[in-house]
Amino acid sequence: MVLTKEYRICMPMTVEEYRIGQLYMIARHSFEQSSNGEGVEVICNEQVEDETNGRGQFTEKRIHLSSHLPYWLQSLIPKIFYITEKAWNYYPYTITEYTCSFIPKFSISIQTRYEDNNGTTENCLGMTPEQLESREVDFIDIAYDEMKPHHYKAEEDPKLFQSEKSGRGPLREGWRDSHQPIMCCYKSVEAKFEVWGLQTRVEEYVQVAIREILLLGHRQAFTWMDEWYNMTIEDVRNYEKEMQAKTNMKVKTALENDGSQKSGSSQPQTPKSAKTPVGTPTGETKSWFSWS
Repeated sequence: MVLTKEYRICMPMTVEEYRIGQLYMIARHSFEQSSNGEGVEVICNEQVEDETNGRGQFTEKRIHLSSHLPYWLQSLIPKIFYITEKAWNYYPYTITEYTCSFIPKFSISIQTRYEDNNGTTENCLGMTPEQLESREVDFIDIAYDEMKPHHYKAEEDPKLFQSEKSGRGPLREGWRDSHQPIMCCYKSVEAKFEVWGLQTRVEEYVQVAIREILLLGHRQAFTWMDEWYNMTIEDVRNYEKEMQAKTNMKVKTALENDGSQKSGSSQPQTPKSAKTPVGTPTGETKSWFSWS
């Protein structure tokens, strides 16, 4: 059985504020996490139109991350390894898909919707009765869930941070029931790895990794608030383009210096509209899993 979880992440801001903070966080985090030929390489970032969801933004990325995988999994893959992320952002609804050409039976599908509440909508993503029966709901608390020690930074701790521009924070125990404004990211994550003997282990590992990334990224989106709080959507899109160019150069230079990447590789074709993920209702998301 495919492992599906629904994560709900509350944030001390509005859905419109989160849109700016999310884009800023993804661009900055991707740059900071890219080093030694590993990180996020942006292949495409353009506007798209979809009959169901309207106008949106399509992005395609290559996520180079071999050394971040557990040793038992590294032994099964080539040294040059990346995952392809395709994301369709029809804010406040997004679709994100992850695939790997080396492992054709591996995929991750994420649907996300954002609402101005504290996680009280029971079927925000329009799941079928069968999907509702099998889903696991996991509330992520950006302030009080434990971080892995190597990810922890005091300046990125919502229990300690106070925004100079908005006055929000520090977040106290029970903040999700009392803070205003507040919004929630509803994420349905379906991980597939249809290889006998490894399916459960890999799918569980993927869900643990996604949860850690979501926790880290959303902590940063809040504690970096003073950097993006007064930005417009045009401002943050310009920042995004600037950081993507720097990130691509950082990753490509390291790969070329290592002799690991051939020049003149062709870019994949860019779809003009998003398809509905298999097994999900018609209607998603930084770091190497998109928050969109």
